[in-house]
Amino acid sequence: MQTDWNVNRAVLRGTAAAAPVVSHENHGMIYWTFPLAVLRLSGSEDRVNVIVSGELLSDCPVGEGTCVEVEGEVRSFNNKSGKGSRLVISLYARTLVRAEGEHLNTLELVGVLCKPPILRHTPLGREICDLMLAVNRRYGRADYLPCIAWGALAQRCGALGVGDAVHIEGRFQSRKYTKVFDGESVEKTAYEISVMKLEQAGEEGKPSA
Repeated sequence: MQTDWNVNRAVLRGTAAAAPVVSHENHGMIYWTFPLAVLRLSGSEDRVNVIVSGELLSDCPVGEGTCVEVEGEVRSFNNKSGKGSRLVISLYARTLVRAEGEHLNTLELVGVLCKPPILRHTPLGREICDLMLAVNRRYGRADYLPCIAWGALAQRCGALGVGDAVHIEGRFQSRKYTKVFDGESVEKTAYEISVMKLEQAGEEGKPSA
């Protein structure tokens, strides 16, 4: 069966942690951004940035504390301003609706590994693997998304190579870490895909890495 190489779908349900602010303008449309707080089962929280068109926001106004469900794509942007992260990861909204109930964080991606996997161990000895996945957009562009896998799945990921095609299911998460600049510790946030399930995909029609 031929693989669909344009799979990039995420559904998140959570609470807006702040009111939207203007992000950018494209083809005459104003786009806005707001942080969406999504609780994990553990009680900890992922806080991801949502990009939404003014049209969607007009149909579903959002303020701090509004509970919403967002369906869309995980997108990457190469930040060349010299400020902040070089690779900016966000959720581009296709639909936005008010939604109550349990928080939700699911996604599905099909893409190609564009860097060698990095298999390492935590200080407590748990295996962890870092992946960089190139996911095709329609119209010839691609998003480059950092992914992370743990335990036995990390071992499997570590055996993959550049150009291997994979089908991933997981969640879009945020992670705090500390980096030292000129002797001063600064807290930063990383955004990545936490891999829950991974299968190698078929080769037919595969884009280049």
